[in-house]
Amino acid sequence: RRLRSMLPSAAPAAAAGEEEEEGERRPWEPPFDASQPAPPISYPITTLAALASRAYLSEAGNFHLPFNRASSSPRAAPLPPRRRILACHDFRGGYRDDAAPQGGHDPGAYALWHWHLIDVFVYFSHYLVTLPPPCWVNAAHLHGVKVLGTFITEWEKGAEICEEMLATEASAQMYAERLTELAAYLGFDGWLINIEVKLDIQFIDNLKEFINHLTKTMHAAVPGSLVIWYDAITIKGALDWQNKLNEYNKPFFDLCDGLFSNYTWKAKYPQESAVVAGERKYDVYMGIDVYGRNTFGGGQWNTNVALDLLKKDDVSAAIFAPGWVYETKQPPNFRTAQNRWWGLVQESWGVLQSYPKQLPFYSDFDQGHGYQVSIEGVKVYGAPWDNISCQSFQPMLKYAGDRGLQTVINFEDEPYSGGNCVTVKGSLQQNEIFSEQLFNGGLSMEGESVYVFYSVKADERSGLGLSLDLSSGNNESSSILIADDTAAFTRKKQHRKYGSYVKADKAEPHTPVHQNWVVYKATILPSAGFTLTGINIVCTMKTTSGTDPETDGDGSSEAGANRSLHYHASLGHVSIRNTEETEFPPARSWVTEGDYISWSNGSDESKLASLKISWELENKQQAPFMKYNVYVEKLTADSNAKAPRIFLGVASVQVFYVSDLEVPSEVTALKFFIQPCGRDGSCQGLHECPKFHLVPVDSAM
Repeated sequence: RRLRSMLPSAAPAAAAGEEEEEGERRPWEPPFDASQPAPPISYPITTLAALASRAYLSEAGNFHLPFNRASSSPRAAPLPPRRRILACHDFRGGYRDDAAPQGGHDPGAYALWHWHLIDVFVYFSHYLVTLPPPCWVNAAHLHGVKVLGTFITEWEKGAEICEEMLATEASAQMYAERLTELAAYLGFDGWLINIEVKLDIQFIDNLKEFINHLTKTMHAAVPGSLVIWYDAITIKGALDWQNKLNEYNKPFFDLCDGLFSNYTWKAKYPQESAVVAGERKYDVYMGIDVYGRNTFGGGQWNTNVALDLLKKDDVSAAIFAPGWVYETKQPPNFRTAQNRWWGLVQESWGVLQSYPKQLPFYSDFDQGHGYQVSIEGVKVYGAPWDNISCQSFQPMLKYAGDRGLQTVINFEDEPYSGGNCVTVKGSLQQNEIFSEQLFNGGLSMEGESVYVFYSVKADERSGLGLSLDLSSGNNESSSILIADDTAAFTRKKQHRKYGSYVKADKAEPHTPVHQNWVVYKATILPSAGFTLTGINIVCTMKTTSGTDPETDGDGSSEAGANRSLHYHASLGHVSIRNTEETEFPPARSWVTEGDYISWSNGSDESKLASLKISWELENKQQAPFMKYNVYVEKLTADSNAKAPRIFLGVASVQVFYVSDLEVPSEVTALKFFIQPCGRDGSCQGLHECPKFHLVPVDSAM
């Protein structure tokens, strides 16, 4: 059930872990009724009639529609004029854990977090119209990556679909417009078009018009959008994979934004494709099957062999099915194997994305899964979860395992925010300063004050700070080290590498911070004309007077300097902004509504409540917030009893579905809290945020 192009002479064998369980019914298959309220899901369009009818985009007919809109805008900027990497998702037929827009309960669910190595992400399945779940769009857009859906026709049924779709020029244009409407409304960046059928030559002109019209309407509706053609059918109507750009597929390439070539190319094909493409050589994406079936270099742990050749020939790459690492259970575990595999990609091609590029910038390093959730230092949820939409900017860690210190994503300790933190642990010499880059920035500094907030949890003798790398157009470079104890760094011989030091002071948190996290704040005034090019975590050992007889108190004695000590410190978040405080609109500025309210009997005398909560600002011109945390309090008639506040989840859009919430018989009202969170990571105080009240059906009688 992969792209048939793997084995042109026969249908390909399914890869390990790819096939669906026999007889498995997917959630959107009959008797699924999209108009009925239910926990929201993402799902494909499976018939041409459904595509033509616009049924998916009907708010009256599709209860799930508002949950499937991306919260971030499409990437309007054009692709950079360089070789690029396209990553094509192909994972167990698509729409697995990621098909729940509000997340699920599997901390081991498949995800990507190496976005800094990708330019374009394609969500792929073998359904007619594959609509990317919003979680992928949200995470990719945050990191500057474009996201494409897939339109595919294959086998005999696919040929019938094409003949109907391409019957006339008008029908070809109409179906192209339907695809454009879907991408524009849902918020993704375009389409991979995969026509893997043989067609009579009479349909080819209308197929070309379909591609041409789709490309033009997409560009008009979504600036910066892409339509990529897959190398399968030829201009003569034959299903004949070329494995390169040539005269048999170039007429399609000329009408759209790129070609995704088949994977069974030979060593000379990339250069030949570049010659045919001319000035558009970066729009040729040479396919690499990570499963390795007839692909150059063998894929799998040798995927970098093909990448090295494509780098030399200076054309783009299309990596198909990086989920191979997960599906084939590569040892020792998915997280370690995925970091190692993408590390090979980085060694070959380097880093492709840079951030921050604008303020405010915030990261709590959340990978979109975990075993608990914290918000601003307070643990609010203690069970396993997954939600790729919750991904924060991902650090560009190299995950090297052979050093005295290791920098890891830590899911075990209680985080400051989200589901994890960054932890540095191991042994460190007394006189040593350890540094590792977190982010590779490209932010122009305007010569105005910039505020840096960060949170630390560390052993008594483990010092942790941040350093900011700056450069100017005159090739001047500088660095600023920020720490609460700058003396711990200035005493070390390596301190000369930093141009200046800024002391960070403890910040007053809006809410009590638990779990031994300390929030620091520093103010810097970078010179105008400089660009922030890097953010680094910096570590050293503190010296405590009178506790170490082998040093003279400054860490400079030879015996003490060369002695390795235990180091353990965690970084919870980084927030860089040009304002000290975020202003949130007061609760009275919001309009909240509850719809589709239903009650059913639970265990004992309790009830189960389900409803859709929506909210919007009265001033509709104000930009939406990054996300919204949703809580509930179950109130009783006892005014002296303080109802516990229960965390329900995170909404990326201004709607949230509550499903089968247990309401004990003594509860007289439900009070829902919708907590807006800004792009700088700050969250509105719960007493000031919008709320929705619901009275249980029995209490209202």
